[in-house]
Amino acid sequence: MIEKIKTLAKEKENDIIKCRRDLHKHPEPGWTEFRTSSIAQKRMAELGYTITMGEKANNKDYMMGVPSEEVLKENQQRAISQGADAAVVEKMTHGYTGFWADMKFSDDGPHLAFRFDMDSNDVTETSDNNHRPNKENFASVNKGAMHACGHDAHVSLGLAAAEIIAKIKDSLKGSIRFIFQPAEEGLRGAMPMIKAGACDGITHIIGMHIGFQAGDSSTVICGADKFLASTKFDVTFYGKQAHAGAYPEEGKNALLAACNAALNLHAISRNGKGTTRINVGKLTAGEGRNVIPATAELIMETRGETSQLNDYMVEETKRILEASALMEGCTYSIKTAGGSSSGQSSKEMIEFVKEAVKYVPEYKKIIENVSFGAGEDYASMMSYVQEHNGIGTYIQAGIDRYAGHHNDYFDFDEKNLIPALQTAVISAYLILKK
Repeated sequence: MIEKIKTLAKEKENDIIKCRRDLHKHPEPGWTEFRTSSIAQKRMAELGYTITMGEKANNKDYMMGVPSEEVLKENQQRAISQGADAAVVEKMTHGYTGFWADMKFSDDGPHLAFRFDMDSNDVTETSDNNHRPNKENFASVNKGAMHACGHDAHVSLGLAAAEIIAKIKDSLKGSIRFIFQPAEEGLRGAMPMIKAGACDGITHIIGMHIGFQAGDSSTVICGADKFLASTKFDVTFYGKQAHAGAYPEEGKNALLAACNAALNLHAISRNGKGTTRINVGKLTAGEGRNVIPATAELIMETRGETSQLNDYMVEETKRILEASALMEGCTYSIKTAGGSSSGQSSKEMIEFVKEAVKYVPEYKKIIENVSFGAGEDYASMMSYVQEHNGIGTYIQAGIDRYAGHHNDYFDFDEKNLIPALQTAVISAYLILKK
């Protein structure tokens, strides 16, 4: 059966490249993945999977950083104009773009889930004529959006894996679920899906990312730990306008409150229990040279090696924000714009992947486990499954990149997707085989 899987994967090469290029040309940032989700849902239904989508798959009470209704409607219309199914798009109104697809093989056996993320980055793709997507006409046509991290490849891998699984279903037991997640960038999409039931009953879960710490196409990483838990905040300080020359005493300077906050946030004490991070990524304030600034906005994030360490950073952040506002006689508001837990791959799941990659000769360098050292929304899903007596891991499949992730030149050799596809499906077979 494993040789059959490898053959079926190789036969998918042209299809997976075609799918990846189509998605690359039409990137969609978090909560606006209407076209991507519509295409994926249609294909999964054709393959015989049962779809859970819309509000049933995205708990609205946990959706963070969602664009305005006006922006969402604009993107719905854009998606339809680019080929999305209008009826499916309508059911995703309000940004309910995440979905999952199930196939049951028997009443007994494991319940395996794969997670594949769908969103693009807020990056403008380079116009350099030497950039391969420009030369071969699959560069982004959506202004300010680009698949600069490989999520276009992830969706393509998920659809190809689902097709192969459907073809070998008679050799499997238990069930499989393919989770197509929105808004991974900014760590916003996993929790609404978890709260909607995406991971309920799952005994085994696998996440996969192309590239990242797997340096080239000869390398595969079977597991990861020390995902940094993270919380994203949007903060606004409210002061009072006044003439800066004639009546400065009547003003309340929101810019100074924000500046005090930015400086002191970066001065939060490190923690002896493990790694912590903090960053104020953007600060905007003020209206004119001679006007006391009445508002200031900053966007920021905290991170911790464990969820407890991130909680420490969050509590210190809130204390400093309050003190900074009081210092200038201002008020403030804080909005959580995203977040994810820490995570650690399960040894048992790493072993399944290690066994699978023995059959994939393209991988010469097999790394069992790495310290991830960054945030990944998938960590929340994996942790949830583990907390409910399941196991999980995170695979990094090496690719030959033309530029790094989140770079406007990002691209890679698409032939590298076939070993990644083989690894995913063989891993699933080893878990679910009769």
